[in-house]
Amino acid sequence: MPYRRLPNTDQARIRALKMVTEKCEASGGIDPTVSLRAQQAARNFLLKFEAAHAYYVECYARQAQAAPAHHRHVKMARLYVSHFIQVLNLAVIRNEVRAAQKEWYGLPVKSNTVPDLSSEAALAEWGRRVIDGEGKRIAQGGIPIYNPTIAKVKVHYDIFLDSYEKQKSLQAATGRSLEALSAMRAEADRLILDIWNQVEACFAGVEPLGKRLEQCRAYGVVYYYRSGEKNKETEV
Repeated sequence: MPYRRLPNTDQARIRALKMVTEKCEASGGIDPTVSLRAQQAARNFLLKFEAAHAYYVECYARQAQAAPAHHRHVKMARLYVSHFIQVLNLAVIRNEVRAAQKEWYGLPVKSNTVPDLSSEAALAEWGRRVIDGEGKRIAQGGIPIYNPTIAKVKVHYDIFLDSYEKQKSLQAATGRSLEALSAMRAEADRLILDIWNQVEACFAGVEPLGKRLEQCRAYGVVYYYRSGEKNKETEV
């Protein structure tokens, strides 16, 4: 006997609910196979579940569409911020900038390493520190660093920061939509299981087995076979 398995994706859940509602509606809504209560519950839930799924797909698509440009902005901002810090460290080594002034940038005075900029949050923080620090140093009469200038750093940093905030907003929307969709899955599975139980109970006396399974499949019940079971069914 093949075994049935509930849908394990949202699209499969939608297909299962659609199949039984469309099958029942084809008989004018008076199909005795599935109770009117279950039919109505499936229709009402399907509208909400489809809407939640569509919104999640839309949110994810917007996030994915914005991702390539955002990654480019991250790369450019990281390049300029890192390069600026390296040039600043060289200026300190050459005694063109006093080591103590590195404190204005939040950089360690006794080390010439570049801080870890691998995360976007770190890049946002260090970019701000570099821009603020250079502004303070120039305001105290310091000679601006060139190649890159702080103006170029700021241009790429501002583009990144705008993209960073938008991407966080898109990710948050995707997360919320997925959370709402996930909260509905248990109810979807409960409805499908109830309907499938009713369908199988209705056709329990149908023989042979192949005909019974065919009638159940018409209402969306999904069966899986173990090795060799398909042939046995066709022989019945």
